[in-house]
Amino acid sequence: MPEIKERPILFSAPMVRAILEGRKTVTRREVKKQAALDCLAAGFEPAFLALPGNADLCPYGKPGERLWVRETWAQPANLDPGPTVYRATYPDCIKGQGWENLPPSSAIRWKPSIHMFRRDSRILLEITDVRVERLQAISRSDIRAEGLECPAELASDDVSPNYRDWYPAAWRELWESINGAGAWDANPWVWAITFRRVEQ
Repeated sequence: MPEIKERPILFSAPMVRAILEGRKTVTRREVKKQAALDCLAAGFEPAFLALPGNADLCPYGKPGERLWVRETWAQPANLDPGPTVYRATYPDCIKGQGWENLPPSSAIRWKPSIHMFRRDSRILLEITDVRVERLQAISRSDIRAEGLECPAELASDDVSPNYRDWYPAAWRELWESINGAGAWDANPWVWAITFRRVEQ
């Protein structure tokens, strides 16, 4: 049986927490590979890019393959023998492991997620679906699947203007916080990658 391919993927601390809580089951990433953009420019349907036979166009993989999560992490020297700790859930991530007098988060020299090694990753995701769509084609239910959760005071019903408007505004704000000002208005093609968490 061939080995299942695994690739790294970066997530911010809020998105890591959303994955761990089961709220985030999809991620959208801009289509940047020139071959994929050329296909779209030539008039190929977005669904064509996501066909299993065209998996080389998607840098994240195809259904059945896996993504290991890179997140902000550290191995504090004063916690000998130096367990891996994770900023998104510190100090809960090492409670009950016998360490006392944990340093405050501000005292830890955190390492950027891009520098995380595979052996230190605690989250493994299996891709269940890949599709291509425009960024702004996202629905409220898709935004919820991205891990965003409307504040309780606005979520009293599904017809409230505050509730309806919160999701698209929050999604736009999140996208631009990651990709820069104007990234929403550019309305790029994105990979929508649906996943489920699996045990390592």
